[in-house]
Amino acid sequence: MSEIAKIELEGKFYEFPVITGTEDEKAIDISSLRSATGYITLDRGFKNTGSCMSAITFLDGEKGILRYRGYPIEQLAEEASFLEVTYLILKGELPTREQLANFEATIDKHTLVHEDMKRFFEAYPAQAHPMGILASMICSMSTFYPESQDPNRSKEMFDLSINRLLAKLPTLAAMVYKNAMRHPFMYPKNDLGYVENFMYMMYGMPTEEYTPSPVIAKALNKLLILHADHEQNCSASTVRIVGSSQANLYAAISAGISALWGPLHGGANQAVIEMLEMIQNDGGDLDKWIAKAKDKDDPFRLMGFGHRVYKNFDPRATIIKKACDDILDELGVQDPTLAIAKKLEEVALNDEYFKSRGLYPNVDFYSGIIYRAIGIPTEMFTVMFALGRLPGWIAQWQEMLDNNDPIGRPRQVYTGAVRRNYVPMDER
Repeated sequence: MSEIAKIELEGKFYEFPVITGTEDEKAIDISSLRSATGYITLDRGFKNTGSCMSAITFLDGEKGILRYRGYPIEQLAEEASFLEVTYLILKGELPTREQLANFEATIDKHTLVHEDMKRFFEAYPAQAHPMGILASMICSMSTFYPESQDPNRSKEMFDLSINRLLAKLPTLAAMVYKNAMRHPFMYPKNDLGYVENFMYMMYGMPTEEYTPSPVIAKALNKLLILHADHEQNCSASTVRIVGSSQANLYAAISAGISALWGPLHGGANQAVIEMLEMIQNDGGDLDKWIAKAKDKDDPFRLMGFGHRVYKNFDPRATIIKKACDDILDELGVQDPTLAIAKKLEEVALNDEYFKSRGLYPNVDFYSGIIYRAIGIPTEMFTVMFALGRLPGWIAQWQEMLDNNDPIGRPRQVYTGAVRRNYVPMDER
């Protein structure tokens, strides 16, 4: 017999089915609550509300577990390429060698962006934020491919839109960087891998030979995989709710990029570097700032430590820590800000105050250090995050459509004025 939950309201009992996920997660299905009782639930920020049923990512914050389609993040980050994980997230299964080769070849066909899009960059102010540009450029792709706006598009057109987006986002992200640096754009070099091609477009120059560093490419590959999806976070939920109106893929992903832009979401690794720079500019006295972090009456908070989902440790941070160390060793970077970061890491991993409160360095801490070490400007950090998160956003959008999920329409508890009559101007 299926489990049920009973709710008593105004002396009447109502029954609602209990749903159990494949990892034994429990949920009360209250889809009929309002029609049956006249009540709604109030859940600020939807912290206890499941907005969908999803087969993409499993996350257990208490145990530090993250899996894509059932595969542990530790195995994928160590063994797979980013496009292999992208295929897994989108298709549900790991690709065979032939399937992966065909997928890579398809992506390679679409890496170029329309030449007219280059003109857009001329109109942006010199100091325009990269995320604002990227969100606009992705949304504008729908105007270059108007057939993508048909909500009843064919499977072939559906897949074409996905492949175009996967192929062109690295090109556009690199163009955003080159524009900010006032460097000439670099066209894709498709005999390189996905990550190496992106590095070439970012760091290459027409007058110089550029060979991507294998150590940096390996670290970036890991980072992209670690960021590929993270269940129903703010930006993924945004993509789903925009897509639920049958807006085109480019519009939905542009909305996800805008949500990721916020400092409480994708901007966390940028906040890490800004914190480290503040400590450095203050004289580099780390003990002073550690004491401030421990003082509950002091508003200062350490950025990049702990996580609102992972309560004991962030499994992604454990993976990327070694890659971070490898990059710093490979490049021999002498940066006082990064030196403070390494000291802060040592304190947090060994100080009982931080250990007892679960304030461990998270993935944002290490990704911020890596991006700074390889010369990526702080404002570009969130663009790098978007590059990794793209497969997850697409998969969430695709799953929402495949499941025929209804248009998103949250309810509210109204707290404004009750009915009142209009008062003419001269009587007020």
